[in-house]
Amino acid sequence: MGALGRLSVLDVHVADVVEMRKTHPCGGKTWEVTRIGADIGLRCLTCGRRVMLPRPAFEKRVKRVLGAPPTAIR
Repeated sequence: MGALGRLSVLDVHVADVVEMRKTHPCGGKTWEVTRIGADIGLRCLTCGRRVMLPRPAFEKRVKRVLGAPPTAIR
């Protein structure tokens, strides 16, 4: 790694569903993206809990982007 560190930027949009590496205490692993910026807003699709993660922590913890639900409008 250079002086800038990791340069990969995850391509996520509001209303995308992502799978995280670890399960939430409610047992859910899928989250809906509710906000994009320096922090990423997420809503657990199992229990509805909302959290904010700094972008670097989000990019480290996300396992894969499942895409937008069929009814979502970008």
